[in-house]
Amino acid sequence: MAEQEQASEALPERPAAELLQEGAAALGIPLAPEELARYARYEQELSDWNQRMNLTATTDPREIAVKHILDSLTCFCAVSVDAGTRVLDVGTGAGFPGLVIKIHAPDAPVVLLDSTRKKLQFLEHLTGVLGLSGVETLHARAEEAGRDRRYRERFTLVVARAVAALRVLLELCLPFVRVGGAFLAMKGPRGDEEVGPARHALSVLGGEVERVVPLSLPFGAGERRLIVVRKRRPTPPAYPRQVGTPTRKPL
Repeated sequence: MAEQEQASEALPERPAAELLQEGAAALGIPLAPEELARYARYEQELSDWNQRMNLTATTDPREIAVKHILDSLTCFCAVSVDAGTRVLDVGTGAGFPGLVIKIHAPDAPVVLLDSTRKKLQFLEHLTGVLGLSGVETLHARAEEAGRDRRYRERFTLVVARAVAALRVLLELCLPFVRVGGAFLAMKGPRGDEEVGPARHALSVLGGEVERVVPLSLPFGAGERRLIVVRKRRPTPPAYPRQVGTPTRKPL
């Protein structure tokens, strides 16, 4: 995510696994040995598949570990995930943060949504390689899936790590969140500045900003703002609007 990789410093010349374990500990997120092994395999598979298709612009194992995996783990600094948490990752790409959430909280069912079929093929392969169960891939646009009864207001937690304005993300993501559940928008250092312009969208779509969690990734890898939006009321049936409209004409 370009927005989140601004102003990053060069990472230490140390093994990726070491940086990941140390960085997670600094964030208060302990990683078990089997979890670290899965992240190492994740990085290997991502690097291999990235030679055949464009999954990520980041190819350095240390950058994958810190700027993708560790960055995805920061979700746990803002929300809790357990076996009763049904998670949806909107615009999952190469699986960040959805598949990382699954690895760290393996009992939680996770749905990975993306409009690019090839990326989902990679994630289906990776899920098998890592021996994960309870993962569903969904090939769709958010505007379409958000109207599908199988997915509309069915999730305890919806996450998005995407370069889009908060008021756009709200229309794409809040329709999936059940009343009482949460949407987590993972933003860069100026993400909190998007809360004010999103007030109208929040009012229309039934959400309320519960808190904004500021944090710094270890090793000078950048500033983050994690915006937790609580779903207070059902989203009106008119939303989300047709494909492309939320981006062209934000609420």
